[in-house]
Amino acid sequence: MSIFIIAEIGINHNGDVEIAKQLIDVAKDAGVNAVKFQKRTVDLVYTKELLDSPRQSPWGDTQRAQKEGLEFGLKEYKQIDAYCKEKNIEWFASAWDIESQKFLKQFNLKYNKIASAMIVYEDLLKEVASEGKHTFIATGMSREKDIDKAVDIFKKKNCPFELMHCVSTYPMADEDANLKCIETLCRRYKCDVGYSGHETGLAVSYAAAALGVSSLERHITLDRAMYGSDQAASIEPAGLRTLVGAIRKIEASIGDGVLGMHKKEVPIAQKLRAHIRWESSTVK
Repeated sequence: MSIFIIAEIGINHNGDVEIAKQLIDVAKDAGVNAVKFQKRTVDLVYTKELLDSPRQSPWGDTQRAQKEGLEFGLKEYKQIDAYCKEKNIEWFASAWDIESQKFLKQFNLKYNKIASAMIVYEDLLKEVASEGKHTFIATGMSREKDIDKAVDIFKKKNCPFELMHCVSTYPMADEDANLKCIETLCRRYKCDVGYSGHETGLAVSYAAAALGVSSLERHITLDRAMYGSDQAASIEPAGLRTLVGAIRKIEASIGDGVLGMHKKEVPIAQKLRAHIRWESSTVK
């Protein structure tokens, strides 16, 4: 099974549909399987105290101005939906509240995503699982019992899912990746496990691909110097093309693990072993 590669646009569009479309183009050009956004109802996700507090941003001097400036509504998502259909690429989004999840339902998307921050939000998990769509569940900031509970909810609803190993630091230090958790999650939950990365560079993602993940998600950006908290942990267009190309090569190189002489080795062996007697009848 090929690794399902997700380009996380998230909020790196900075509230601009044209930037979102450029990022969709980048993802399509690189050959990813889907792009992902984030959806929040600002007044449900954040407290009034936080929203009223000061924060300088391109949209104003309060947290509310910044949060609302980054949020797409129905008009923008209709444009995104139409553009992704035009480009023949899947899109979906992680909802941070139940109202946002209900909002997303109108687009009849193939996939859902539980963000790491929301894995402990049981009512949201039940709402998502009730849709019965394949769901990616990120495990950042989670304890075993949190993951146990999430898995139990999706199993009880008979909703297909896979876990995504994740460390929720932005950017994540390579030494914090703990990629052995991929195997631990596979063994404990008997399910597919992907990787959602927030590191700088590509090496950790290559390692995750080599460990046999079912999916791999990385944030993308047009330029890491752009405004936004996720930009530093994101991949620019050239890096995304490199990542996708390398992952496909890694997949092809894994093989089946069966020991034996490859048929392409036979003529080389015949040449290099011409001076000795050996058995060459059994090859892969």
